[in-house]
Amino acid sequence: MNSTKPGRGAAAIDALRLRIEKTDDLLLALLQRRMRLARAIGGAKLGAGLPVLDPAREARVVRRVAARARELGMPAEEVRSLFWNIIALCRSEQLFARRTVVPATRASR
Repeated sequence: MNSTKPGRGAAAIDALRLRIEKTDDLLLALLQRRMRLARAIGGAKLGAGLPVLDPAREARVVRRVAARARELGMPAEEVRSLFWNIIALCRSEQLFARRTVVPATRASR
């Protein structure tokens, strides 16, 4: 049986959950920043006539973050899965940029 008083334990859990919520907010802000950068890359790719999908680049990103996760003592496979999802989200931002950016050749006509 736990000798910690229920009220004290609940307060500690609440405090930790609040810290997690603040961390989640920071993660969302970083994701938003990454998405804005991806949108800018999407516009640049459009201007350069490059496709949105770049499987080799995406694989390099995932390998890099998985290796970094291992260095940090994190589960590399779970981080790899997370980053594939982040990349898919950012790829959709690049596609969004293609739908919203008018290429210079069209605008100049």
